[in-house]
Order: sequence, then structure tokens, then C-alpha cells
Amino acid sequence: MNLKEQLKDVKDYFSPKIVTEVNDQYVKVAKIKGQEVPWHNHENEDELFYIIEGELLMEIENGIPKIMNSGDMFVVPKGINHKVSSVEVCSIMLIETKTTKHTGEVKSSIIKSIKEQSY
Repeated sequence: MNLKEQLKDVKDYFSPKIVTEVNDQYVKVAKIKGQEVPWHNHENEDELFYIIEGELLMEIENGIPKIMNSGDMFVVPKGINHKVSSVEVCSIMLIETKTTKHTGEVKSSIIKSIKEQSY
């Protein structure tokens, strides 16, 4: 599987798409542009971000914002408030436990159900 090829089917920003599963984890691709992701956390799950193309601003509560570039990877530990944004289009891969809610317990207009994330 080529992740860049999988991203061609992703038309909307902040709309992760599941591309495969590994044990109890989903592997997803998404495109980010703008600042629509609210501060949120995942109480019981870590979340892995890998930058395929572009530049992502990763903000961690009480931490120094990190600019992530193509090839960079970061794991947000469970329970840590975070949000992401990007000025230009940024393509990412996420690895999340199947129980991970899109924006944790925070309600947002960008929330996508697992059904909406499936191909």
C-alpha cells in the first residue's frame, strides 16, 4: 500500500480515513489545513502522528508547540490535551487504538464516526 495513493481519495480536511488495521489499532490517513481541531485528549489511548507531506503544528498543553515536517513522528500520550493545525495542506498518518474517539470527549463539528472514517 502506498499512503500517498491512499490520500488521493481524501477530499475533506480533518476527516481521517482508515486504510488498514493492525491488531486493535487503526491506521488512518488524513489531510489537515487550518485550525479546526479543538483542544482534546484521549483518556485511555496514545495517538501516533506521522507526517507524510507538509508541515504540522503540534500543540501540547503546557508544552512548547512543535513544528513537525515530512518524516517526523510524534506520540501523544494518553490523557494529554493536544491540538493540531496547519497553514498549508499537511498529509498525515495516524495510528490509534480502535476505541479512540476522534476528538476525545470534546464535541466539535469536525467529529467523524468510525463508519464515516471507513473506506
